[in-house]
Amino acid sequence: MIKRNSPYLLSLLLIAGLLIPGGCNQQEQPPSSPRAQTAPRAKVSPPVQKPQTSARISENPASSLVFTDRKDPFKSLMSLQGQVAKPTVSTRTKNSLPIQSYDLSKFKVAGIIVGLVENRALVVDPVGKGYVVKQGMLIGDNDGRISKITATTIEVIENYRDDNGHISKRTVRLTLPQKK
Repeated sequence: MIKRNSPYLLSLLLIAGLLIPGGCNQQEQPPSSPRAQTAPRAKVSPPVQKPQTSARISENPASSLVFTDRKDPFKSLMSLQGQVAKPTVSTRTKNSLPIQSYDLSKFKVAGIIVGLVENRALVVDPVGKGYVVKQGMLIGDNDGRISKITATTIEVIENYRDDNGHISKRTVRLTLPQKK
C-alpha cells in the first residue's frame, strides 16, 4: 500500500542517493601523476626581531660598538674624597699574596687556636684585613715563613739583607696581646 503521489518519499530517496557514495566495491586508487602528490611543507619560523642596543655603531669595522657616552655600571657611586689614604704597599712581584705585601712588624695577632690537629692563628694587616694562618705559610714582604705557633706567640723565620749585603735569616716573634 504505497501511495503513488507521495512527494515526501520521493524526495527522501533522492537525498539518500546523493549522500551515499556510488559503489561499495570500488576502492580509490592513489593518484599516479607527480603533480597530484603534495610534498610535505616545511615549517616556516616567524621572523626574528633584531636585538636593540644602546650603543652607537661606528664606521670602523674593528670597533663596532662605542660606549664613550655611557655610564660605567661597575664604578662606585660613593665619592672617593672622604676615604682615608691606605698605607703604601710594596709590590715585590706580581704573584705575591696580599699577606706578603706588608712588613712583618706591622701585623698584629688577634687570636690563636691551639689544640686541634694543627695550631692556627688570626693575624690582622695594617689595613685591617684578617688572615687565618698556619705553620708553613708565607707572611711579610721578606719571604717570612711561619715556623711555629704556640699558645701566645707566632714564630716567623724571615730572610733579610744585612749591612754587608748578605742574605741572612732571623726569627721574629709576633705575640698575642695579654688581657688586662
